Amino acid sequence: MSKTVETEGALETRGIEQVPDHERTAKTRELFPTWVGANISVLLLTMGASLVVAYHLNIWQALVVAVAAPVVSYGLVGLIGIAGKRGGAPGMALSRAVFGQRGNLLPGSLIWVARWGWETINAVTGAYAMLTILNILFGIKANSVLDMVMLLVFVVATFAISGLGINAVQKCNKYATYLFGVFSVLVLVYLVANTDWSKVLHHGGGSAAAVITGVGMIAAGGVSWIPTAPDFTRYLPRTASSKAIVGTAVGGAGIVVLPMVLMGAVMAVSTPDLASATDPVSFLGQILPTWIAVPYLFIALIGMLLINSMSMYSAGFTAQTLGFKVPRHWAVSVNAVISLAFGGVLMLVATSFMGSFIAFLSLLAVAFSAWVGVFGADMLRRTEYDGEAMTDTTRTSAYWYRGGFSPAAVAAWAIGLVSGLMFTTSDWFTGPLAKNNVIGEYGLGWVATIVISGLLYLALPKPAVTKPTAVEAVEPAEERATVDA
Repeated sequence: MSKTVETEGALETRGIEQVPDHERTAKTRELFPTWVGANISVLLLTMGASLVVAYHLNIWQALVVAVAAPVVSYGLVGLIGIAGKRGGAPGMALSRAVFGQRGNLLPGSLIWVARWGWETINAVTGAYAMLTILNILFGIKANSVLDMVMLLVFVVATFAISGLGINAVQKCNKYATYLFGVFSVLVLVYLVANTDWSKVLHHGGGSAAAVITGVGMIAAGGVSWIPTAPDFTRYLPRTASSKAIVGTAVGGAGIVVLPMVLMGAVMAVSTPDLASATDPVSFLGQILPTWIAVPYLFIALIGMLLINSMSMYSAGFTAQTLGFKVPRHWAVSVNAVISLAFGGVLMLVATSFMGSFIAFLSLLAVAFSAWVGVFGADMLRRTEYDGEAMTDTTRTSAYWYRGGFSPAAVAAWAIGLVSGLMFTTSDWFTGPLAKNNVIGEYGLGWVATIVISGLLYLALPKPAVTKPTAVEAVEPAEERATVDA
């Protein structure tokens, strides 16, 4: 078994195997910049603008959405993150204990494919940020060749950071958090001083249904991080505070989501075409003065680079659980190539970036939510994970169950997934039950997916929970009391 290089910034060599207790020296406070970095994206500005333009919300309703969305989605991120410190392994490796060695291939494959789309969206947004900077500073206009060059540069940089591993990702997130905070304050001050507030404050409000739909739309982005939460908590000691894990996830996300969504809503009052722009970045050069727009775009570019690095970091683990017999940092390269190819198609073909993004987001959330419902329900009865059984993919594994499948988990996942899609509506796909009902009207197909899959799993007969045999895998009584509290 390879040993983790503990030097900060060095290449992480550990794969999906369980981290031994003597290496689990991380601190919960280190998770805060991780979840800040996961949200430094100008896409939140355009989504905030959509609240005003598409859902017709006023600034107070947008405030409700901006507060509620990160609490809902990153509350779930934090709760699932508790499994990482219990089991010391990535989320999709721990998932083998729930679905079985073969059964885990089903949700694992879908989540891996869904990550292609998420990484593609981020890569394209990063490329647009670089193109906008070139246009503002040097007057260089975008063209097909330059689009592809910028996309390639972004993807290569993403691969470099994510390939190095957890230390590099967390260190970059730490510094990006400081820079983002400084320049976000500058943007806020500029908007306060240059916005027609009478127009903003007297903007007509939308319906309660539109507010709930807005919460669902913003929260859906956070849902995509839920399966990866254990990837960033597995180096925590077993005695780490569960409340702190949840608190840092909600706080780290909320401190970014709240101001950026509100800034987008304010900008949309004076620039209503912001939400329907061909690309999600160039408007910053039109709304903000150059001395703010350029450095802010640089920070946003770094943020999107880190978001994609975090996603690809986790995707490497997912690829390993699917049977790719390569080191984690090389497994990451598969997603890098795919995001490059798909990103090229999106930049050259798509006519409405935001419309494509929201349609994708609604389907992406359902894909992740079916796993979340089953895995989360299983956490109610499982506080320990057998590290040896997780890495044993043969019939001798304690997680082999019936032919490599846990019937209850697989059935609940499949039924929850199909049911959620039936309640989902988007520009690309509309389920047969998405109209004329509360769930479909509010765009909460992903919520229905979590509830249905979770309740089904709890109701179906399940295989007995196998206790880990290793002494170091036993969870202290003090921690068990903390988790159960």
